[in-house]
Amino acid sequence: MPNSDCPQCHGSGWIIAERSGITGAKRCECILADQQQENWDNAGIPPLYENASLDNFVLPTDNQVAARNLQTVMLIVRGYAKEFPAVEKPGLLLIGEPGTGKTHLAVAALRTLIGRGFSGVFYDYQHLLQSIRSSYDPTSGSTDREAYATALDAELLLLDDLGAHRITDWVEDTVTSLITYRCNNRKPIIATTNLSDPDIGGAGRAAATGSGREYGRTLADQIGMRARSRLFEMCRVIRMPQVEDYRFRKARIS
Repeated sequence: MPNSDCPQCHGSGWIIAERSGITGAKRCECILADQQQENWDNAGIPPLYENASLDNFVLPTDNQVAARNLQTVMLIVRGYAKEFPAVEKPGLLLIGEPGTGKTHLAVAALRTLIGRGFSGVFYDYQHLLQSIRSSYDPTSGSTDREAYATALDAELLLLDDLGAHRITDWVEDTVTSLITYRCNNRKPIIATTNLSDPDIGGAGRAAATGSGREYGRTLADQIGMRARSRLFEMCRVIRMPQVEDYRFRKARIS
């Protein structure tokens, strides 16, 4: 809604502007400010990351190689957030060990894009799947019932900790449907995962099997090959360098 006290549009929501000798009407900044605030309110960014930005991302001070590698990643994310949507691939996939700063960088990209006027929503992967499953219960709340539709249609979707759920046929079908729909409609996904992928190297987290032995689970193992293929088709894939746990670095500095 336009601001009735706005000195620019006097409550109409429109102002007269001239560009290249042509006079016309454009939306007043009071409308744009209200829309941006609504986008912030609807983004669902957790309090832990509500202030995450590219400017306050902590680089290691005791490992120059790791610092350079992380700075390169940060510059890639910054370039994506600055150039979007004029980018080669509409999404980002950050792959790496826990504590390498993936979620901070992903949220920083989303916050930058919201600041530029785009809208988006943050979902923890496990929580999203739980909400979708709960939505089949007639007694579930409206938030659960809306979760899948929101994840499908959001202008930008941030999926944190992708693949961190026991794989079942239902999980694979749901994730494949979600990612395929967004890929086909060029609706970007910004995702993070601790899981490995053979095409980009790096060890995945070990997972216990029924026999008690452990082996490295891959992204394809946890979301299915079809979803993994679509995700790589639509996302620029970034392998996070191995560094000291980001949470420890940040705590030590603060």
